[in-house]
Amino acid sequence: MISLVPRRTEIRVFLSGAFGLSTDGASIDVSVPAQRLLAFLALREHAVDRSHVAGVLWRGSSPERAAGSLRSALWRIRRSGELIVEMTSRGLRLSPAVWVDVRETVAWARRVGDESRSIEDEDIRRALDGSDLLPDWEDDWVVVERERLRQLRLHSLEVLSRRLVSVGRYADAIEVGLAALRNEPLRESAHRALISVHLAEGNPSEALRQYRQFRELLRAELGLEPSPLIKELVGVL
Repeated sequence: MISLVPRRTEIRVFLSGAFGLSTDGASIDVSVPAQRLLAFLALREHAVDRSHVAGVLWRGSSPERAAGSLRSALWRIRRSGELIVEMTSRGLRLSPAVWVDVRETVAWARRVGDESRSIEDEDIRRALDGSDLLPDWEDDWVVVERERLRQLRLHSLEVLSRRLVSVGRYADAIEVGLAALRNEPLRESAHRALISVHLAEGNPSEALRQYRQFRELLRAELGLEPSPLIKELVGVL
């Protein structure tokens, strides 16, 4: 007799851009409270006490009402028929089997920051494909996490650009540097990273042009001047 092992369902939670939940590639619609609960748990690596979850997600409600709202959200999630949220002795957590896109982003940032590890083409592809965390959500806890992930990604893009220069992959380094500028056009360290690519490739005119673009943008938007660091980089006194 042949023993058939049931295939594990692939559950995915998407937080980059619009919220999404899917099983085996099929989208699942859940209520807004359920979405907020799943997003909250997806952004935490460990189990969270139920009372803390309820207090954050239903701030302004009484403890009893917040607890009732949490129970309702959990019930709606369970209706999907999948084990997405687990209840442990320490509280609630997303099931370890659930894939979360922003966790992949954090893992990517750790990889590119590890200089003992070689750069893969997949690292570059991920660098060029990024969206903000739940951009239409304005909850305080989302805003904090959005900024944390944004800064992590920007820093990682600059690190990756520098590492690509060190192995002579100038075209890729420029693409990654431009990805950082698309996210934050006024970030001087991103402009310095791009200027460094041009200089390493032997294109001082391109480096100077990039510096002048940044200087004019900074003056127009903030009324500020570039720092001595970037001036020294391009030899501007």
